[in-house]
Amino acid sequence: MRIHIASDHAGFELKSAVIEHLREQGHSVVDHGAHSYDPDDDYPAFCLACGEAVVADAGSFGIVLGGSGNGEQIAANKVDGVRAALAWSIETARLGRQHNNANVVAVGGRMHDLGTGMEIIDAFLAEPFSGDERHARRIAQLTDYERRIHGDAKPAADPDGASTPTGA
Repeated sequence: MRIHIASDHAGFELKSAVIEHLREQGHSVVDHGAHSYDPDDDYPAFCLACGEAVVADAGSFGIVLGGSGNGEQIAANKVDGVRAALAWSIETARLGRQHNNANVVAVGGRMHDLGTGMEIIDAFLAEPFSGDERHARRIAQLTDYERRIHGDAKPAADPDGASTPTGA
């Protein structure tokens, strides 16, 4: 699986450990920065690049890391087609995938030790989307909203690939 990853200085140590961990598991990991520790760097550019890469690379996932994960999640969610979930536990990571078909996970490097951070990320990557109609319907509503505000009048496809009428 291809995984795009980004962090600012606050998630830099966790990012380095996660990249090594994921590569050891056989994943292809693309690092969108930061590429060196800089206590004055800003997360938006890194997280936006990660989100854009996930949307452009069908079937891939993204990981955005920072101090709390909050700002990183907000930044990634600015990219049309990204559904970034802030995960602070294994359960929230799993629910982000099960219920929201999240394609990006945000984790706070200052909120967890390295082992717990990696367990949260592993849980997110391993969990499938449930495919339940109620969850697919809700995701389609969000996708329709994105398309309406950005001028794309095409109806959204549900997470299983079927077309969903606008306003469903």
